[in-house]
Amino acid sequence: MISHFQWKPLFKSRKIPGWSFSFFLHGIKYTGTYNKDGSIDWNGVQPDSSILEDITKQIHELMLFHVYE
Repeated sequence: MISHFQWKPLFKSRKIPGWSFSFFLHGIKYTGTYNKDGSIDWNGVQPDSSILEDITKQIHELMLFHVYE
């Protein structure tokens, strides 16, 4: 389960989409960029491929809640 999820816009103008995010999972910090098309670019460590699809879905849900509410 994702914990300590944080996000912030990449640009000062909120009209330009793109957000950076970070979270912890099993004691490991993950960071990335959430793009306007919903794709994710991981910075550094990427979640294991066995859980990547589930983590991606959770990030999409969190971003929909926080950004597009």
